[in-house]
Amino acid sequence: MISQFFVLSQRGDNIVFRDYRGDVQKGSAEVFFRKVKFWKEDDKEEAPPVFNLDGVNYFHVKVIGLLFVATTRNNLSPSLVLELLQRIARVIKDYLGVLSEESLRKNFVLVYELLDEVMDFGYVQTTSTEVLKSYIFNEPIVVDAGRLPSLGPASLFMQGTTRMPGTAVTKSVVAHEPGGRKREEIFVDVIEKISVTFSASGYILTSEIDGTIQMKSYLSGNPEIRLAFNDDLTIGRGGRSIYDYSGSSGSGAVILDDCNFHESVHLDSFDVDRTLSLVPPDGEFPVMNYRITQEFKPPFRINTLIEESGNYKAEVILKIRAEFPSSVTANTIVIEMPLPTYTARVNFELEPGAVGQRTDFKESNKRLEWSLKKIVGESEHTLRVKLTFPQELHGNIIKEAGPVSMTFTIPMYNPSRLQVKYLQIAKKTKAYNPYRWVRYVTQANSYVARI
Repeated sequence: MISQFFVLSQRGDNIVFRDYRGDVQKGSAEVFFRKVKFWKEDDKEEAPPVFNLDGVNYFHVKVIGLLFVATTRNNLSPSLVLELLQRIARVIKDYLGVLSEESLRKNFVLVYELLDEVMDFGYVQTTSTEVLKSYIFNEPIVVDAGRLPSLGPASLFMQGTTRMPGTAVTKSVVAHEPGGRKREEIFVDVIEKISVTFSASGYILTSEIDGTIQMKSYLSGNPEIRLAFNDDLTIGRGGRSIYDYSGSSGSGAVILDDCNFHESVHLDSFDVDRTLSLVPPDGEFPVMNYRITQEFKPPFRINTLIEESGNYKAEVILKIRAEFPSSVTANTIVIEMPLPTYTARVNFELEPGAVGQRTDFKESNKRLEWSLKKIVGESEHTLRVKLTFPQELHGNIIKEAGPVSMTFTIPMYNPSRLQVKYLQIAKKTKAYNPYRWVRYVTQANSYVARI
């Protein structure tokens, strides 16, 4: 059981607060934010998702810039509470359409109504969007998603010709079209977070993909639907399936180390033709989670060169090469690299004609940061960094610098080659208007290059 639940903004403002049991002090939100803001324990700069302070256990997750926090004095399972916080955030997003500080403030009555149905005296009742619809009576106040910052996969598709699908998926599950008509749409996202570690010579040491097939349904009547995947999809690394299918993409079999499915998924024909059947509940939910550790082509190559250019100087050359096709563009790329602690001054030199790039030196933790607004596939970008030291070098600068870490998002690209071939509605009506495409998103979970 949990004692309190609250949501804080990035500034520490208390947006939502609910005290269920009264056994934790009222100022716990301020205590929590002050502790997280100035966390200095265990030589870490960020607070762990679970910690204890003065006999109170604090659990928190960060969702789109907001802190979802639960407190308790009991010894609860951390994974249980963290999953609960994620599900509460998902339920609120389903009903508000857009999860942001503005949408929470405008819909605080609806949010508190949801919390009262989800939790009773600190005990979980339900986190199902569909079940809650029978008990929720307040209508959401719509927030324009186009004015919000790019903080989620849906916002990646809100430009150009794909604006309609991008904004449609950020609507509330209880919202209606003008004229009172029910929205009859369904969206599928394939989101993959990749972790890659490169050696100093550029070879891949470790690589892993954590993938999710996310679905958001606005279909009335909860019709049965079918999802079809690659014919050459194999579960487990023991070899190919007993069914010898030819490759659907012509680029080798897709091998999943393991996977799990939503409780609404039926696997009757999955081993035969790699299709799933399910009756989708209202709102957003993960149809399938999977993990891949087989070799795959990384989207970026990172090369780093460090040279001493004098007794008090050194030069760092960072080179980023995009390995994906030129028709694909990566967004919001950030490269970070720790520098020696005795670094006094840093001068950056970008390549001629560089646009949408920004460099910075974090004096507090001696870290350089290189941000690129976008990178087109098959392109290469270079940054030269000149370091100045207050004293003559005696140690090995290569051992004291690095490793290089990188974060990015790539829409319409997935390195696993897992494909959703089609989405089929069993009993289709004229009102249904599903989009005939699936969105793919690749994000960096951990992308590191040693020096």
